[in-house]
Amino acid sequence: MNLPANPFLAAIRAGKPQIGLWCSLGNAFSAEIIAGAGYDWVLIDMEHSPNDLASVTAQLQVFASFDTTPIVRPDWNDAVKVKRLLDAGAPGLLFPMVQSVDEAQSAVAATRYPPRGIRGVAGTTRANQFGRIPDYFLRIEEETAVLIQAETLTALAQAEAMADIDGVDGVFFGPADIAADMGLLGQPMHDDVWAAILPAAQRLIDKGIPVGTLVMDPIFAKNLLAEGFTFVACGSDAGLLARSSDALLASMKD
Repeated sequence: MNLPANPFLAAIRAGKPQIGLWCSLGNAFSAEIIAGAGYDWVLIDMEHSPNDLASVTAQLQVFASFDTTPIVRPDWNDAVKVKRLLDAGAPGLLFPMVQSVDEAQSAVAATRYPPRGIRGVAGTTRANQFGRIPDYFLRIEEETAVLIQAETLTALAQAEAMADIDGVDGVFFGPADIAADMGLLGQPMHDDVWAAILPAAQRLIDKGIPVGTLVMDPIFAKNLLAEGFTFVACGSDAGLLARSSDALLASMKD
């Protein structure tokens, strides 16, 4: 048994658009419901959800039986958390609130074994099928997606420099936090927010660097993909449940 290729990573490297969904409910049962839908990728969130290592591992086990690639967002750029998520078999990580070249380099280093990085070595983990994948150590770095989040005006200004770091596979723009940094808290779709994001994203696109984001408007999401964004999430499990339950009740009260 050899290490399988990462389909999400292969797709974004080839410029093939990837449609995603946010997973915040924090359990394997809801993950299984989503897995059958056929999204290209999902984001298992640890930053703004009740997920912990056990619940993330259970969701990774679910998605292993489907074609959807799960990317995990740790709650911080924390090398210890990263080590444990990679040992659990996360095919990729989205690092939140990366604001400098140094922080981006630290993110990459946490995913690399010495001498290229600082990831601790374990021989029997879920990631290597408990020692059954002979080429795991040889190939895992090239098959692990490392994505960094630009979530402030400072990060937008540093986006190109951060993306140039060897090992960074893509840059994800966080409109909610960028909006907050601009004094527009709660307005991630404000024109001024996207007037700041789009030029920075275009500079990366022009250099062949994959860029992504999360928006809750599917029409806007489709437009971003058409304009060169590579990986775009168009909603969240929690949002779908909330909006659908609201709509159903409203239709009963009409």
